[in-house]
Amino acid sequence: MKLPYILSAALLLLTSGAHAQTASAETELVKTTIRTFFEGMRKGDSTLVRSTLAPGAVFHTIAAKNGQTQLRPENPSAFVKMVGTPHKEVYDERITFDKVLIDANLASVWTPYEFYLGSTFSHCGYNSFQLVKLADGWKIAHVIDTRRKDKCK
Repeated sequence: MKLPYILSAALLLLTSGAHAQTASAETELVKTTIRTFFEGMRKGDSTLVRSTLAPGAVFHTIAAKNGQTQLRPENPSAFVKMVGTPHKEVYDERITFDKVLIDANLASVWTPYEFYLGSTFSHCGYNSFQLVKLADGWKIAHVIDTRRKDKCK
């Protein structure tokens, strides 16, 4: 009588282990897309940045003006063009991965960051990425961030 319970428990453990490995692999693929986005920024490689974006991607930033919170849209095409336009200083956004959540073909990623122009600190904040898994892999569909000069961590 105990054998069916033991087999059921073993099957459950094997299934959950396989799910954990799949989830871990997907998490790494999502992180790779975001790392590639920032690698393209650092290299000034607009093609590399563009390769990480889903068609119709949307960018926003949250800013304060006169003590009021504002949601400002940013043009992804203009951003990609800016990255690829020759510039003196390296655009260096240093991130860490705080949270990565995945459900099916949707990923949500939270990354604190510090942004440097070359070696000079510019600003800091948090990025929130929404990614979608398309036929050619995980792509960034939406980025929204905060920006400030102090209280970075």
